[in-house]
Amino acid sequence: MRPVPTPLAVALFAGGMLPAVLAILFPEAVFFAAAVDLAVLALCAVDFALAPTASQLRVTRKVEPVLSSGAPNAVVLVLESLAGVAARGEVRDSVPPGPSAEGHRQRFRLEAPSYQAKVRYRLVPPSRGDLALGDIYLRLLGPLGLCARQERVPAAAHLKVYPDLTALTREALELARAAQGASDRSIRRPAEGREFESLREYREGDDSRTIDWKASARKAKLMVRVHQPERHQPVMLMLDCGRHMAGRVAGRRKLDHAVDAALRLAKVSLDRGDLVGVVAFSTEVLAMLPPRKGREHLRSLTEALYRLEAALEESDYGGAMDLAFGRHHKRSLVAIFTDLMDPETSSQLVNRARRLRPRHLPLVVSLLDEDLESCATAEPTDVHQAYRRQAAARLEEEYRLTAAQLRNSGALVVRAPPSAFSAAAVNEYLRVKAHGLL
Repeated sequence: MRPVPTPLAVALFAGGMLPAVLAILFPEAVFFAAAVDLAVLALCAVDFALAPTASQLRVTRKVEPVLSSGAPNAVVLVLESLAGVAARGEVRDSVPPGPSAEGHRQRFRLEAPSYQAKVRYRLVPPSRGDLALGDIYLRLLGPLGLCARQERVPAAAHLKVYPDLTALTREALELARAAQGASDRSIRRPAEGREFESLREYREGDDSRTIDWKASARKAKLMVRVHQPERHQPVMLMLDCGRHMAGRVAGRRKLDHAVDAALRLAKVSLDRGDLVGVVAFSTEVLAMLPPRKGREHLRSLTEALYRLEAALEESDYGGAMDLAFGRHHKRSLVAIFTDLMDPETSSQLVNRARRLRPRHLPLVVSLLDEDLESCATAEPTDVHQAYRRQAAARLEEEYRLTAAQLRNSGALVVRAPPSAFSAAAVNEYLRVKAHGLL
């Protein structure tokens, strides 16, 4: 608790110094200036004594225990007068460096009849992880408006910051519904799924191989079998948390893009009845959940991934895959979120992907750095840019070589920029399911 003079008090003190200037010509003006300043000081002391105290107020912070990264999260500070005491002043919430906050410092006024005020502001955490909010600070004005009483209200809170779950649900559902709508409008081919769904009457253009002759004989008209993608198939998400994922693309770490894409793929897979597991690894396994199904499993996956950080060390693909498939032998779609820029590390991935086949179906999902791609094709104007183009072109060529080796070993390879990264992973999963590749 400490006194804080207001701008009004500072202005009065400055006005009281004007007679001191006249003391050069009239020495007795010094006493008048001192009297004015002492009067202002006395009024400030009285104002501070009459100002409300924090014990007369109740201040609470209302915020969800789980926030979404990269999205505005609502925070409400509720101020109440406990004894019907009018109060006015300023409230400031303690936000740590990193997150951006809009409106966390505002003026308030508690008046009859409710003697209550709500201060709302928006908090945007830049990335996943834990977030600690500090205490709340009050600056309570006295009735004269000359001096404020500054006090601290204990309100420390520890929150979790997940990937944007609202966008996760919205985008995943839109992708799933779009895929479902397209399949409903088109005539299914025999390769689109292998699980029997229903019988329907033959339509012109249907493949004759889908005709069910026994059902046609019973109903005295041609009937065809309709298939759907199989359900309850395992999807294993493998997240590389090594040094290659510590770089930044489009203002965010590569690992952040990978976590977002993995959770969107998990959402679509769970909604379609598949089992989803996850393995996050660098030199050792950082998080692991066996394949399970159900909507509640998505929260378990999010809980396992929201704290992940990229380590500046090589990733051990072999150790992670040995642990993941040591007890799990059922054929799975293995989605590996990694970077294919380093030929030495990528060769390890190629070897391990080759060993996954034919029991499993590997899918390698890699980020496309659009700045690097444009640099590899830009026309240089000086020596420095020529060197940059040569280095970028070499990296792009190494990627193409690695991607070709992966495809030759039987793996699927997807590469997309950050804006389309999640959609590319989900669309490839939907294509695998529609064509019965798993």
